[in-house]
Amino acid sequence: MRRVSYRLVLAPVFLIALVGGALLLTNRLAPQATGVPSHALPLQPAQTGIDRELSPLLAAHPGKTGAIFLTDGVDAFAARALSARKAGRSLDLQYFIWHNDLTGRLLASEAHDAAERGVRVRILLDDMNASGLDPHLLALDAHPNIELRLYNPFRNRESVGRAFELMRRMVSMNHRMHNKAWIADGRVAIVGGRNIGEQYFSADAEVNFRDLDLLLLGPAAQQATAIFDAYWNSTAAVPISTLGAGKPEALRALLAKVIRDARGEGARRYLDRVADSQLARDYYGNVLHPHWSAGIQIVADPPVKGASDNRAEWLVGRLTSRISAARSEVYVISPYFVPGEDGTAMLSALTKRGARVGVVTNSLAATDVYAVHAGYAAYRGRLVGHGVDIHELRASARERTAKTLVGKRASLHTKAFVLDGERGFVGSFNVDPRSKNLNTEMGVLFDDPVMASQLRDEYLRLSGSDLSYRVYRDKQGDLRWLDGAQPTQRVLDREPDAGLWRRALVRISSWLPIESQL
Repeated sequence: MRRVSYRLVLAPVFLIALVGGALLLTNRLAPQATGVPSHALPLQPAQTGIDRELSPLLAAHPGKTGAIFLTDGVDAFAARALSARKAGRSLDLQYFIWHNDLTGRLLASEAHDAAERGVRVRILLDDMNASGLDPHLLALDAHPNIELRLYNPFRNRESVGRAFELMRRMVSMNHRMHNKAWIADGRVAIVGGRNIGEQYFSADAEVNFRDLDLLLLGPAAQQATAIFDAYWNSTAAVPISTLGAGKPEALRALLAKVIRDARGEGARRYLDRVADSQLARDYYGNVLHPHWSAGIQIVADPPVKGASDNRAEWLVGRLTSRISAARSEVYVISPYFVPGEDGTAMLSALTKRGARVGVVTNSLAATDVYAVHAGYAAYRGRLVGHGVDIHELRASARERTAKTLVGKRASLHTKAFVLDGERGFVGSFNVDPRSKNLNTEMGVLFDDPVMASQLRDEYLRLSGSDLSYRVYRDKQGDLRWLDGAQPTQRVLDREPDAGLWRRALVRISSWLPIESQL
């Protein structure tokens, strides 16, 4: 009885101490966006290697942007590395995640090498995934030609302080920058779903993300640069130099180690794969053939996306209006697919009008976020019942002809849709509440039948029986998964390749009132 009374007394004391500690720690506010405003450097006709290479192509296709789909991870890395090596004026890099792994260090080394040549490098990273990276980021920022800013950063940089601050600023810290853009000399932009890390570039031995970027050459790259400038100069972007510091000699030593690692044996083996990639061979063989189009536009959410904003400026409105206006065909690819009541109603209305609607998303075995799968499962049966074709990516799938997929497990990360064989979108936007309402997002809208056909082919590849299960209802109305990759088709009556523990986690997650955060 006495032990219980002690607990009753100590519990509120502990709570007061916890809240007080959070207030004490998180009131040590960093300066607001104190960086000097900066903007894109003016384009020149022949100042850099990129200028000179693109000049005749742009002259031959006035007003048009060249586009290349990057479905292969090694090609996607090659596009970034090659553009960094050719850059002579600027690199503007904007990412949600930049891992400190092999490919992260290689691309950091490419950015540093560019800065050494006199290129101005601006790097904007979301701070949620930057925990523990401050020494590396400060080492880059210390270079006179590199400036690094963090989006909506924690004011407390240590792990305990970050935890307290997250508790106190839960609402504001929940708004993250999910954008992905790599821009070289204001003329080349890579926009899509990939972050920076081994999983995104077919270099992870465990997981291979099936992802998609667009490599854009010409006018649309300037749209990406304007979006970057808006974020860079917003109140949410804080120079890392105002958040911490390090001893110059220690920073130099750390940067030297990063560069040394990027030139080691493991890096050499991966770079040999990059040199043999289709994109690299096409580029050096002068047979790179982008599709030129005047119907390409890069779009994004406003840099600071608050509940009181004018939602008409949000990306979700532009995307849903296009989807709801489709006439005959809607194909959606989204790894995190939680359509909500409004999205379910919209897709169901399309099938009722006679449009064919299909969705590719992750199976439970392929997903990396069980709570999201629980949110998706709440709408899956209703969508199938209304005639939506649902395909779930197989975790064990491998393409028979692929040379560059090394991961033991596959997971979908592509975010795209294609409409009526004419229009489409590729970007960072998931069909879920977080992308709609909390994160800032970015992507490429296009109105071009050739590009639509290419994206439609990618949807059909991902939804095919080699890579995905088809979800349907049997005669009794129960959900079933069709495995068409076997010599004889198999019908499964539960989530494929997912054990009891995973299914239990999804069931528990479904009980939590967290859909708005998914």
